[in-house]
Amino acid sequence: MEEILSSYNFIIGFSIIIILSFFFSEVARKTNIPSVLMLIALGIGLQFGLEALGLGELDFFPILEVLGIVGLIMIVLEAALELELKREKLLPIAIAFLVALVGLGLSMWVAAIILQEFLGMSTESAWMYATPLSILSSAIIIPSVSGLSEHKKEFHIYESTFSDILGIMVFYFLAGQLEASEHSSGLTGFSLNLLLTLVISVIASYLIILIFQNIRSHTKLFMLIAVLLLLYAIGKKMHLSSLIIILIFGLLIANMNVFFSGRLSKWLHLEKANSIYEGLHVLTMEAAFVVRTFFFVIFGLTIALDSLGSLDVALISLLILASIYLIRYLLLRVFVGKDIVPQLFIAPRGLITILLFYDIPDEATFPGFESGILLFIIMGTSLIMTFGMIYDKRRSGQSIRQAMNTPIGYERWKAPSIEEINKS
Repeated sequence: MEEILSSYNFIIGFSIIIILSFFFSEVARKTNIPSVLMLIALGIGLQFGLEALGLGELDFFPILEVLGIVGLIMIVLEAALELELKREKLLPIAIAFLVALVGLGLSMWVAAIILQEFLGMSTESAWMYATPLSILSSAIIIPSVSGLSEHKKEFHIYESTFSDILGIMVFYFLAGQLEASEHSSGLTGFSLNLLLTLVISVIASYLIILIFQNIRSHTKLFMLIAVLLLLYAIGKKMHLSSLIIILIFGLLIANMNVFFSGRLSKWLHLEKANSIYEGLHVLTMEAAFVVRTFFFVIFGLTIALDSLGSLDVALISLLILASIYLIRYLLLRVFVGKDIVPQLFIAPRGLITILLFYDIPDEATFPGFESGILLFIIMGTSLIMTFGMIYDKRRSGQSIRQAMNTPIGYERWKAPSIEEINKS
């Protein structure tokens, strides 16, 4: 047993998982199959392997929780660093926000009704369980939409980021009301909490940039990450909406020309600040990749597979899935128009869903809820996204081939002849 749990075996295992994750990412880029599915499958395979070695009782939950929190911070920061705040993008940002907000609210409402009707949950418990199931996963969406057109890619980055933040804020607001603690003071208290978070976020973000641009050490990026993690953790201890701190810092450093205009511009050393942004961008992507990898592998290790065989689990999951895509179809037709493929199919659940599911307060815990519902919805939404992306890719390919087969299209796509080159 001690030989199996040796330090070198852990290093070998971690290294192999990272290498496989990189391979999965390449496969995902070429096939549109989310790497998350492959990572979860790898975790399930490791679960069987550990049980065969007599290590099936190992408790991975503390690791899963820490990885989930750090992964959440890295993913939101990565998304914020990608967002450009320009006047011409205000309308797309507003549309994405509305789709995320209304979609989250309607999905929560329908999912809560389904859980109440089929499992007999109380209203409070149903809404607590429905919230994680209604949040889009930026951890899956952001890496998956890189091949889409620019405006569709930006829509998904904005929408998934807003969904993450709004969903987390709603979840902890509901949890605060259930716990009936001293910081639970209804909608007024929630609004004051949000306002205080915004003020702290803006002040902290400006201070971090102004201080770090003057630090000459080459190792300051990890210290910057440590400061952000510290602010997030302290904010959570103070019952603030800490994720907003991460989002605002990312937006501010990615759009310094907007936030450091006028008199503030004289305080900014643009070249130094840009070097921080570029280094942070690379570091965040790398860190998000590693954390995401181990989070979903460990989630696969902790899945109770026997719950998937229940007909009730399948029925409840299918009803929730149907409601997700019906609501999404209606919202996209209203706010986006007719061109809603593949956006309609890109609604996966993932890291946030899992993380919040394990953070449901004891007051709302319902013993009859099967974790198979969680896995079923995560796998189902990911597979639907896969098929939607593949369909869109084939449809785009057919459009190009049809254009090339028409006289005008052929002239547009064919390579110029030698005579034409000589004439030009």
